[in-house]
Amino acid sequence: MPDIWIGLDTHARRRNWWWTGFLTLVRVGAAAATALSAQATDRWWWVGGVVVFWLIAFLYMVNRGHGRTLLTPQGMEFRTFAGHRTIRWDEIARIEKRRHQTRSGEWWDVRAVRVHGRSLTVPGVFSSSPWDTDFEEKFTMIRECWSRGRRLTVPPPST
Repeated sequence: MPDIWIGLDTHARRRNWWWTGFLTLVRVGAAAATALSAQATDRWWWVGGVVVFWLIAFLYMVNRGHGRTLLTPQGMEFRTFAGHRTIRWDEIARIEKRRHQTRSGEWWDVRAVRVHGRSLTVPGVFSSSPWDTDFEEKFTMIRECWSRGRRLTVPPPST
């Protein structure tokens, strides 16, 4: 099995950056409104809270748009803005799609559910459309590589 890179295409990455920029402007407006409306003694606590919340959301969006995954015969390598991580195929119990819903919309991503420990979001695979063929192709490719990789790493039963 050759190494396969999974990531967002140029259009999806550009759309993610525009959305990140828009939400950044909304957060700056919220911080400015908070700074102008709060009492002087409480102002910086409220502005600091808005900024901290914005930084967490900003890093999430940058990691989501910038992240890529390398599928190898041994496992998956997650490459994100914040770092990288390697997970062997035998550490993964299943690969699943997850749907997230908020008042303003919904999106899907792919999670690697580990045998022990918490499940991890696979970077470079998400969609805001339920009929995204690119998302489905990536999901299918990851599941196929996982099933092939498990067969290679699981020893045959002894008789």
